[in-house]
Amino acid sequence: MKLLSLAISKLARMRFWRIENWINHPVASQRHVLQHLITSAQYTEFGKKYGFSKLFTVKEYKAKVPIHDYDDLKPYINRMMKGETNILWNEPVNWFAKSSGTTSDKSKYIPISNESLQDNHYQANKDVLTSYYKNFPGSELLTGKGLVVGGSHQISKFSEDVQYGDLSAVLMQNSPFWGQWLRTPELSIALLDEWENKIEKLALITAEENVTSLAGVPTWTLLLLKRILEIKNKDTIKEVWPNLELYINGGVSFVPYREQFEKIIGKSINYLEVYNASEGFFAAQERPEDDGMTLYTEHGVFYEFMPVEEYGKPRPLTVGLREIKIHKNYALVISTTGGLWRYLIGDTIQFTSVNPYKIKVSGRLKHYMNAFGEEVIVDNSDHAIAIAAEQTRAIVNDYTAAPVYFKDGANGAHEWLIEFDKEPTDLHDFATALDTALKNINSDYEAKRHKNIALRLPIVHSLTKGIFSTWLHRKGKVGGQHKVPRLSNERIIIEEILAIKNEEEQLQFGLRI
Repeated sequence: MKLLSLAISKLARMRFWRIENWINHPVASQRHVLQHLITSAQYTEFGKKYGFSKLFTVKEYKAKVPIHDYDDLKPYINRMMKGETNILWNEPVNWFAKSSGTTSDKSKYIPISNESLQDNHYQANKDVLTSYYKNFPGSELLTGKGLVVGGSHQISKFSEDVQYGDLSAVLMQNSPFWGQWLRTPELSIALLDEWENKIEKLALITAEENVTSLAGVPTWTLLLLKRILEIKNKDTIKEVWPNLELYINGGVSFVPYREQFEKIIGKSINYLEVYNASEGFFAAQERPEDDGMTLYTEHGVFYEFMPVEEYGKPRPLTVGLREIKIHKNYALVISTTGGLWRYLIGDTIQFTSVNPYKIKVSGRLKHYMNAFGEEVIVDNSDHAIAIAAEQTRAIVNDYTAAPVYFKDGANGAHEWLIEFDKEPTDLHDFATALDTALKNINSDYEAKRHKNIALRLPIVHSLTKGIFSTWLHRKGKVGGQHKVPRLSNERIIIEEILAIKNEEEQLQFGLRI
């Protein structure tokens, strides 16, 4: 085991010259990626429809092929799931990543070809490892086990040859043999469907392993770590896993969770953020102190960046790397070796650097609050929550927020449902700190709060632990990649969660009587 780990780590350290090449020549790398995509798919049904064989420039590609959302590509994807080939991509696609929408019970099935597995997801993971070894040459990361708090695996009913599951499950199912040896627990446990039972088995097994790295959505990872401490009767995770050195997070901002992780782990470790979605692996931090994640430009994904003000227009404009502006919100548009063509994934990003190109995820196109022109995005709310928690000595597990509209002469407000691991002494102080932080971060919010003209002080509720999990469970979204939407411009989600809160309060009142 140790010899295998040392061999893999040595190979990883030798590959950095290739990473430097695409970091230093991102535009050329992107041009090469698009050429490969169009050439590979020119004889597919989609490629013939849009004349790929006659497209030779980025300008021609953008003029000929419209921007698509999932519903636009769904008829093609449904046929692929039934076993049809040469539809969106030129090789059979036997795997699909199931991605549940956060505001709907419907699921999306993202095609994952063998090429996208190898040249995007796995290659990007290798590059993360290579960069890590470059920055931490004394690392012993691969002398122990990696624990991924991932999703469940299912077999598709559309075809015997076509399978689907959460992205993490698809990646684990197809990983090479050496990847299986370096991971814990065994595949049968890692891919369990029933989440509560899975957490218990994960805790029991991995508590006895030499875990050196963790990866997963923060909320579910914290749940697992707390259970492990209960089982081992320890105060910190470092007492259980003394060689733990790295936590890789993604999916949601790590800002509100960092204090909890540092407390529960007990000693300093490295934290890296990655942008690894069902649609592709797009970016990763090179160093923990980096402001933003390095954009991966040579991994089978061609990027376009749509200014958010273009969203909803009949022919929205997109820009390339040479035209982007720092700290401006863009919707991400991608074309991939999985057969997604000018696909609008719904995330918004901001560039933090252009040399090299580094990005951060700022939110979702549909996850924001702008009922009064305040334009609050998730990046704003994550940082404001973290500031308020620090100032009031609170610890926030999770939160969601939505607007309260004008009614009966009262002006509007933002209503926040917050699950605290440690509650503030005074909830009003927390609301005031949150409000002040948002004013400092977002000038549009500050303007709407001026003299309470449009918005009054935020309404903050403290939720009993487990209410968010109950909501996710009722939505069939229990699992490693599912999370409560942070912000919404409608009140559907918040009303559903408030109803659960009221149910629990009534139950408690009945028990007291």
